[in-house]
Amino acid sequence: LESRRNVLQSELGLGLRMQLEEAQRQLDQATSANPDKNIGVRTRELAKLAKLQDDVSERLADVHREIEEKTREIADLDKQVAETRVRLENETRRTQKEMEQLEKCLAQRNLYLQKKNEYMRNIQDLGVLPEEAFRNFNRAQVPKLAKRLHKVNEKLKRFGHVNKKAFEQYSIFARQRESIRQRKQELDQSATSIEELIEVLDQRKDEAIERTFKQVSKYFSEVFGKLVPAGRGALVMQRRTDQLATGGGDMMDDDNQAHQSVENYIGVSIRVSFNSKTDEGLRMQQLSGGQKSLVALALIFAIQRCDPAPFYLFDEIDANLDAVYRTAVADMIHELSRDSQFVTTTFRPEMLVHADKFYGVTFENKVSRVTTITQAAAMSFIEEAQPS
Repeated sequence: LESRRNVLQSELGLGLRMQLEEAQRQLDQATSANPDKNIGVRTRELAKLAKLQDDVSERLADVHREIEEKTREIADLDKQVAETRVRLENETRRTQKEMEQLEKCLAQRNLYLQKKNEYMRNIQDLGVLPEEAFRNFNRAQVPKLAKRLHKVNEKLKRFGHVNKKAFEQYSIFARQRESIRQRKQELDQSATSIEELIEVLDQRKDEAIERTFKQVSKYFSEVFGKLVPAGRGALVMQRRTDQLATGGGDMMDDDNQAHQSVENYIGVSIRVSFNSKTDEGLRMQQLSGGQKSLVALALIFAIQRCDPAPFYLFDEIDANLDAVYRTAVADMIHELSRDSQFVTTTFRPEMLVHADKFYGVTFENKVSRVTTITQAAAMSFIEEAQPS
């Protein structure tokens, strides 16, 4: 409205006034030049301009009135805004007070809930109340109950030296004891499961050891029977119970004690006979060097049958054997060489009969030399090495 008023005033002050002056000047000129001819026209133009000035003045007055109305409306709105702002500030303060009161109420509520829970725990710790208490105090008046409670509290003051937390501590210890008891049950169950697993594993271990021993013992008897046709050999499992019963003696048969745990096993002994199939046999301590070598080879060949290896290296295993046993060992190596490789060093001709490759080792000028030779050359080399 102010801008409109200013525009109208500027139009009135500049445009219309300048037009009026210009029209007046032209009228004066026309009148002076031809007063009778143009006076009518100029008079009409002057009248139009006067009317236009009146219209603008009227419009300007309307604008002034409208500005005054809008000013009054703005004043009323400002007053309403101020009143609304005051009410809003009052409501904000009231809301803040209510929030503070609400927080206090919530804090008190939490405190009362804690006390309630504490009282409920105390009541639970007291146990189940007798029905007589409900009959006697269910309809009793509060003042009487408060008076009686006061008397009871006065009596309790005489026991002030008593630990008041004893019952609470008892409750805590009782809960801890129950927790520990449950934990003990869990540990006992775990221990039982572990013991059962250990028992199963021990049983499997016993079965594996007994199965392996039986296989090796069986193969030992077969191999020894091939190496010594006139004799027999057997592996004997030494048990702690047998040793205590016989004063340290060995047992000939292991089948009658197979049900016992392998924890009773303390070792393995060997009983062999080189000239009989029926006698009790000799222990390893009673054998000669050659016989011990033959028994050791029989055990190696038995293990080889049970769990074959791809490669074997024997160093003069026939040095202490008789000729008949050297021949038997050579035949056994030849039989087993179909599944494994055997490399042997020897100064005896029996080992050369079934050999596939021959290597001669000589020592010259402090240097060892290894050369491939023929079977005949190997035989000649051994014959030359034999004592005359």
